[in-house]
Amino acid sequence: MTEQEVHKRFLDYRERHEYFGRHKKIFGYAEFKELDAEHRALGARKRDDEEEERFEELASLLFRD
Repeated sequence: MTEQEVHKRFLDYRERHEYFGRHKKIFGYAEFKELDAEHRALGARKRDDEEEERFEELASLLFRD
C-alpha cells in the first residue's frame, strides 16, 4: 500500500472518529499506520480465535465495518 493510500485511510479514520468516537482516544498518524497495517495483515489471511479477536478489536478502534 502506498503512503498516499495510507494517508487517505488515516483521513477517513479521523473523519469517522469525529462522528463515532468523540470520547475515545484518537491515534496519531504513526500509531494509525501501525494498527492499520496489522488490521490489513490479519484481514488478508485465515485467522484463529485469538487473531479473530484482535482483528475485531482493531476494526472497532479504527471504525471499520
